[in-house]
Amino acid sequence: MRVIFMGTPDFSVSALDALHAAGHEIACVYTQPPRPAGRGKKDRPSPVQARAEDLGLEVCHPVSLRDAEAQADFAALNADIAVVVAYGLILPQPVLDAPTHGCLNIHASLLPRWRGAAPIHRAIMAGDAETGVCIMQMEAGLDTGPVLMREATAIGATETTAELHDRLADLGAALIVKTLEQLPALTAEPQPEHGVTYAAKIEKAEAAIDWTQDAVEVDRKIRGLSPFPGAWFEHDGMRIKVLGSELAEGSGLAGTILDDALTIACGQGAVRLTRLQRAGKGAQDAEMFLRGMPLPKGTQL
Repeated sequence: MRVIFMGTPDFSVSALDALHAAGHEIACVYTQPPRPAGRGKKDRPSPVQARAEDLGLEVCHPVSLRDAEAQADFAALNADIAVVVAYGLILPQPVLDAPTHGCLNIHASLLPRWRGAAPIHRAIMAGDAETGVCIMQMEAGLDTGPVLMREATAIGATETTAELHDRLADLGAALIVKTLEQLPALTAEPQPEHGVTYAAKIEKAEAAIDWTQDAVEVDRKIRGLSPFPGAWFEHDGMRIKVLGSELAEGSGLAGTILDDALTIACGQGAVRLTRLQRAGKGAQDAEMFLRGMPLPKGTQL
């Protein structure tokens, strides 16, 4: 098929690679414009743009798709279909209608659960036993379109957003290829009206760890916010990010370190911190972290 691909972050790259490898004609790759990044604040292309250029594909990064000229340029590509994966811009109706078979979105949840911006984070933070990927026919509403294909996967007991992100990216890439292969035989099923939840954008303000919460909630927050923005606590005026954890045995005053392996008492139960990061330093496993910053048993966080 002649495909317009629309995506921006790392999550989108697997799908671009899969469509290209499957032999589809990528008419153009739409992505967000380069943004200032790094110490020098030089413009850095998105992961999708970088990969598209490696593959020798045409790249377009309009600031908006709302003006008539941008919409005309899009329509002039005469695409059979557009595949959208975490693109970052709202698609107006003329854009949705331009490809022969419309626009398909790869969404990282089992719709209608977790519509919106942060479905992977929210699934882990809510303690969902499973999540997955849906291939959805896009319409004007926020992730409200009918679903063509879906595939579920269990969420591991210690899995972080980073780990689940990579698994779902690969799952979505395989599923979109399968969807395009079977498209003529597929029927889009409307999403049920019950079970709708919204995955609000992650705000940095919600990343502070509250040790008075139950250990299960603390563990979910740590894993759900890893690697970004990273759940954190403060000790001796220093902010420390926690990027990995697991439930552990133990009890005590909330925030107390219970042993020499970073087991922390919570409001009920305890968590063991497995990966941490100090400001200005790289992430470290707990054992290595403690060599550089001892946090002995009895310390109150």
